[in-house]
Amino acid sequence: MRGMSRRALFAGSTAGAAAVLLPAAPPAAARTKSAATCASYRATYHFTVPDQWKNDPQRPVWIDGEYHYYYLYNPDYTTGGTTTGTAWRLATSTDLVSFTDRGIAVPKDTTPNGDVWSGSAVVDTDNTADFGAGAVIVLATMAPDEVTQAQYLYYSTDGGRTFRPHGTGPVLANPGVRDFRDPKVVRDEERGRWVMTLAENNKVGFYHSADLKSWTYVSGFVKDGIGVLECPDLFRITADDGTARWVLGVSANAKASGLPNTYAYWTGSFDGTTFTADASDPQWLDHGWDWYGAVTFEKRGGNGEVDAHTRYAIGWLNNWDYANTTPTIDSDGFNGTDSIVREVRLKRGSSGAYYLASRPVAALDSYVSRTVSLGDVEVNGTHELDYTGTAYELTCEIAWDQLTGAGVQLRRSPDGVRHIDAGIYGDYAFLNRRPTVNPDASGRWQESHSPFDRGAGRVRLRILVDRTSVEMFIDDGRYVHTSEVFPYLIDTGVALFSIDGTAVFRNTVIREFTV
Repeated sequence: MRGMSRRALFAGSTAGAAAVLLPAAPPAAARTKSAATCASYRATYHFTVPDQWKNDPQRPVWIDGEYHYYYLYNPDYTTGGTTTGTAWRLATSTDLVSFTDRGIAVPKDTTPNGDVWSGSAVVDTDNTADFGAGAVIVLATMAPDEVTQAQYLYYSTDGGRTFRPHGTGPVLANPGVRDFRDPKVVRDEERGRWVMTLAENNKVGFYHSADLKSWTYVSGFVKDGIGVLECPDLFRITADDGTARWVLGVSANAKASGLPNTYAYWTGSFDGTTFTADASDPQWLDHGWDWYGAVTFEKRGGNGEVDAHTRYAIGWLNNWDYANTTPTIDSDGFNGTDSIVREVRLKRGSSGAYYLASRPVAALDSYVSRTVSLGDVEVNGTHELDYTGTAYELTCEIAWDQLTGAGVQLRRSPDGVRHIDAGIYGDYAFLNRRPTVNPDASGRWQESHSPFDRGAGRVRLRILVDRTSVEMFIDDGRYVHTSEVFPYLIDTGVALFSIDGTAVFRNTVIREFTV
């Protein structure tokens, strides 16, 4: 996907952004409490950029016993001028919860081609590109004239810490189209070659290469009706029943069609050249408003072995409709937060179709600093819990005989007016940010929905709340909702609710984390 480039949405003026960044001031009494509580909106346990701007995650790669996580970074976000645009910044991690910043790895504006957009890194174990065995190769989109997108190669011989350009010309030139970006490269070991997927408007193009330097177009996967396709993803995964399937994913803005603006995916088969989907319509890995530019990557064991049954996933916790709207730029000097890393597995549904299910990375359990067990709570109406907090995880199972809806009010204000609602209503699950401050000035993208069978008489919720985000995992994680929110820092309450009936909230537990 594009970075914050010279043609991007942000004009480069901090003053220009400030008019829409901060929530409206709370009442005078609230302002006093807010200042005493905490002045920071920086997430407690989610990845955030150290300063300035970040957007797209780049697929992490396993190098020397740790994950190398690259992401698009603009060090000039608050100053603008002629040096806007993104580089690749690096953070490393062994558990995907705690990260160490390593600075800029792929610099911008060091060649006539300007800044560096999205792409992918691979470890060239067999020296196919002739930069040395184990060299780390980056294929990324650049647009020298700010319009014509093409693919360029950078390489690293120091374990992926710093990169140099391979000349100034593209390794895959633009054939004369507008959208031609976000190369995702995987190794086809069976056939001894590299495979690239590329975002080309309504098509994902497939390309082959023997050496990462010369690429040949071989096929395309076309999907209309879900907007411009970006950040393609291709991987093989083995389901819980032992069946191996291929998955093709894309980031897509399908709001105009009443669908999410996140990560669409198809299960299917791949013969090394052509992807054949099991169904024409995609499924969605997230149903909220703010899980974009997502990437999946291999789960590695202690000895570096690949887990065939599980992949990790991480997404940009933002949306291009309001990318510059956040209180963090004024309070903490940055704009850029990611979702929690998720573990993704392939499961077979009752209809026989396969789907991906997500859950927060298991290593998060190692960072629990406080647990509040509230047991079973019977609710008919609204019930405030004896708990306050700005960053936590809430889990519970809601059971009922007959009702219309039930759920949780998160980041509730002292007067009960402001809150975020998460739960089920009728035949859908929902996450509603309308009652609190949030980035969507249009008012159109406030409540997200996913299918739900109320007749089941139960639902399990796992909800991650941080200072500017909510992520709700429903039952086994087939449906997830992620949205940005900007609650006042004094809004720390939690309440349970039921609509038109009684609900029992079983095994209600709140956990806090220190990272």
